[in-house]
Amino acid sequence: MAKLTKDELQGIFQAVKKEVAAFEKGDLKAQMDTDEKYDLSSVKKGIVALGKPRPMMNLVTIVLHSNRVVVHYLPLYTNEEEVIKQLSPELLKQLKAKTCFHIEATDKETMKGIKQAMKVGIDVYKKNGWL
Repeated sequence: MAKLTKDELQGIFQAVKKEVAAFEKGDLKAQMDTDEKYDLSSVKKGIVALGKPRPMMNLVTIVLHSNRVVVHYLPLYTNEEEVIKQLSPELLKQLKAKTCFHIEATDKETMKGIKQAMKVGIDVYKKNGWL
């Protein structure tokens, strides 16, 4: 794939952010919302996760880098076996590290995969008592 321009990357970031931000409600709140970073976390009181009490539990962070848009998706860290089998093949093709997706386009299948990942992550967080 050809190197994406700054405007193309900004467009991808904004499209992904819009898809993710649609899930912001109740205890799921944006902790950072800028032109280069969007962070959505559970702020439910009394979260105990990974053996420690936490004031919040990150669900997803989107970061606009100079050469790519990265989606950090924490449910793959906390509940990998349960989550990975529920993610779309199209989205999994973009998985570049344990929890990092490098998003290069906003085609229908990618956006559908992001929406599905959000639903899966929210369900897992509810099951874990974090939402």
